[in-house]
Amino acid sequence: MNLRLLKELLLAFVREDVYFEDVTSRFTPSKSVRAEILLKEPGVVSGIEELRVLFKLFNIRVLKALSDGSVVPNSKRVILIQGNTRNILLVERTALNILSRMSGITTLTKKYLNKAKHANPHIRVAATRKTTPGFRYFEKKAVEIAGGDTHRMGLSDMVLLKDNHLKLLKSIPTALKEARKHTTFAHKIEVEVTTPEDSVLAARHGANIIMLDNMNPKKIQETIHLLAKRKLRKNVLLEASGGVTLSNIEDYAKTGVDIISVGQLTSSCTSLDVSLEIL
Repeated sequence: MNLRLLKELLLAFVREDVYFEDVTSRFTPSKSVRAEILLKEPGVVSGIEELRVLFKLFNIRVLKALSDGSVVPNSKRVILIQGNTRNILLVERTALNILSRMSGITTLTKKYLNKAKHANPHIRVAATRKTTPGFRYFEKKAVEIAGGDTHRMGLSDMVLLKDNHLKLLKSIPTALKEARKHTTFAHKIEVEVTTPEDSVLAARHGANIIMLDNMNPKKIQETIHLLAKRKLRKNVLLEASGGVTLSNIEDYAKTGVDIISVGQLTSSCTSLDVSLEIL
């Protein structure tokens, strides 16, 4: 993200928390201190670079810090800072919210990736647009730090014809024709399908990517077999989406799809336990 935009986002988070002023810190001692942020459980750290920018905005020096993507096996300091007590207390919760949420997403994404790549080293595990309003950049960045794919950052990235689009445009061939007519060559076109037959239709009419929506692994294998039989498999990327969990992602990866998208990475992950302690 552009640094100016990132700064604006971070300042907006602080404004939301502070409103007019920090009424508690105004009567606490104002002096230079050191403080540390601890990750209090095993996980993969992310959000360090964003915290560096946040702290710099409030004249807080980062003395030591782990790198994004660092694996922490047990409770450990991830960042050591120095600054004025009131500035540190002002941004404390914003910093911890970013670090705990991003680290939780990175940790969960890593678990999904490890299982998927054990079954298929070439598979991509992608996030979705099921993100927290206002926090998408941070959540997608956390997926990327783990080695996952961000998929679409927003609606302008590519054409994705989902079930409601197809209802309105009447058919897959018509939808694809309209998509090519009204979008630039630079945009890829993806179509959501629910049957093997519709995947063939999408591939024949020029889809670049086919999303196999809520198909179980057996149905996905049938779809891939049918596309290969019609000599269409090499023409498209295949994305499995819906119903994927940590317990079954290996089964999906073994089918031979190119991408597995998982909404849980950003929509229902558990934030990691972090704390800030003044030394």
